[in-house]
Amino acid sequence: MLDINFVRSNPEAVKENIKKKFQDEKLPLVDEVLELDKLFRASKTEGDNLRAKRNEKSKTIGNLMKQGKKEEAEAAKEEVRKIGDEILALEAKEEEYQAEIKKRMMVIPNIIDPSVPIGKDDSENVEVERFGEPVVPNFEIPYHVDIMETFNGIDLDSARRTSGNGFYYLMGDIARLHSAILSYGRDFMIDRGFTYCVPPFMIRSEVVNGVMSFSEMENMMYKIEGEDLYLIGTSEHSMIGKFIGQILDEDKLPYTLTSYSPCFRKEVGAHGIEERGVYRIHQFEKQEMIVVCKPEDSMMWYNRLWQNTVDFFRSMDIPVRTLECCSGDLADLKVKSCDVEAWSPRQQKYFEVGSCSTLGDAQARRLGIRVNGKDGKYFAHTLNNTCVAPPRMLICFLENNLQADGTVKIPEPLRMYMGGKDKLVPTKK
Repeated sequence: MLDINFVRSNPEAVKENIKKKFQDEKLPLVDEVLELDKLFRASKTEGDNLRAKRNEKSKTIGNLMKQGKKEEAEAAKEEVRKIGDEILALEAKEEEYQAEIKKRMMVIPNIIDPSVPIGKDDSENVEVERFGEPVVPNFEIPYHVDIMETFNGIDLDSARRTSGNGFYYLMGDIARLHSAILSYGRDFMIDRGFTYCVPPFMIRSEVVNGVMSFSEMENMMYKIEGEDLYLIGTSEHSMIGKFIGQILDEDKLPYTLTSYSPCFRKEVGAHGIEERGVYRIHQFEKQEMIVVCKPEDSMMWYNRLWQNTVDFFRSMDIPVRTLECCSGDLADLKVKSCDVEAWSPRQQKYFEVGSCSTLGDAQARRLGIRVNGKDGKYFAHTLNNTCVAPPRMLICFLENNLQADGTVKIPEPLRMYMGGKDKLVPTKK
């Protein structure tokens, strides 16, 4: 959510930003906000004048009573009462104006960084850099579910019977590999100075509205029936919510946290849910990174965060690239975002395995997360990034480590989490 002072002073910049995000239907909201703000401030000024008049009139009542002018004192009391009624009516109007302003401000997109490429959707995202050499082996690589099935490692049929499409049972060595990757991701981030956290997996609507836009919530979040609780789509939601309504000590910034959680998503939209596979699913697990920092440090942390994901994948010798998200692909609260994509030898292309974003002070402003600085209070900046999110990550892992004989190589960093194994051996052909 933008600062109302910024909108007042820069309405054309706000409109231009809306155009850059190809959301022209939101352009009228800016003028509506300005008009409502004008009415709100006029009402507030009138109310302040009436309060001053009431105070002045109230002072005369005592003097009139002392002078024995009872009738005049009663008339003054009646006038004070009427002024009070007018003030209450104005206060009700002010609340109404504020609610209408907030409703519109909540859907006006955040100002994107000048470096963000302009484009309508993810097809216009821009490759930034590649890390590692993509390799296509001289043998056929099966679909990832087929690879898992050679290890008796996945059961989609049972999951469909218990839960429907978009769910899975991971079994045996594949399930162990899934856990090993998460454990390695946890320790990788701890070694980089992040504090490990396991957060709540459900959050209240107040937090949901603070960390994401309404359209994202509708397409992602599962609501708990009869409760003011939602299942989290990522631990960023509850981790940023951890600071709701707090005034942070500037000397304690930045907060650098890495959190584990299961994640639950409707996945409503164009992509749909695969009946076969674990690329786009309703339930997965993730190791996340979250930073709460001073505004002047946010771009430095943005670059550190995506680099952490690149380094994590490269430590397992998986080729990756970074992709700058264009303006039309940015969620409304985001200032700048990039995806980390891993190489798929089977498809001979990259696919997304992580997303890094800086949201400026948008989440902090919505949630009331302020910093007590040397020159006064200000809103913190928040950032998030995926370290690793299996089972999707298993796709690139299995494809890049599959050998011609059907075994899967275990990279050195994972072996301690796999009981010392250096490879997985198929249990069936």
